[in-house]
Amino acid sequence: MSLVIAMDGPSGSGKSSASKGVARALGLRYLDTGAMYRAMTWWMLQSGVPVEDPAAVAARAAEPVLESGTDPDAPGITVDGTDVSEPIRTREVTNAVSAVSSVPEVRERLVLLQREIIGAGGIVVEGRDIGTVVAPDAPVKVYLTASEAARAARRAKDLAADPGASVAVTQAEQARRDRLDSTRKASPLTKADGAYEIDSTELSLGEVIEAVVRLAKEQT
Repeated sequence: MSLVIAMDGPSGSGKSSASKGVARALGLRYLDTGAMYRAMTWWMLQSGVPVEDPAAVAARAAEPVLESGTDPDAPGITVDGTDVSEPIRTREVTNAVSAVSSVPEVRERLVLLQREIIGAGGIVVEGRDIGTVVAPDAPVKVYLTASEAARAARRAKDLAADPGASVAVTQAEQARRDRLDSTRKASPLTKADGAYEIDSTELSLGEVIEAVVRLAKEQT
């Protein structure tokens, strides 16, 4: 199946759960591009690279070997053969990923990898620049959003094990990341031309999945 579904939107909008659900419903592969940027960020932090220094990040962006799974039930991601699915979700990585992902050399390398994985299609791809940069010709483009409060509450729930991740703190960190992601020069977060916008604030996960599946079937 050659279908490519581009799912963009800010953190906490429900992209991951919705994208996986759509992939399962339609029998497609799944790719979390955000995990790739998180994996790169994790590697930079582990390697002692000052992530706020674009030149330092650019100089080492070609070093780590990243492999992304595409099974919506167990996508997984490894760096140099190490499974980093869990550590890339920490607040430390979350608060550093915007700086790393804004470096052009990082984006250029990962966009190439993402396009290789997309290949002939048959995949749901989630991120922040899928419909605008990675796969601008995707026949189905979705921009999934939600209120700041709803997104912060969802993210804080994901970080329940972190005592410092209150809803208020999470919302402040999220607002900072939104600002950085939407104003960066390299592939800023923005709604792609022709994208179908879904506000998930008052919708259940099932309703979001149903809306995207219906949209996909209308386009095929």
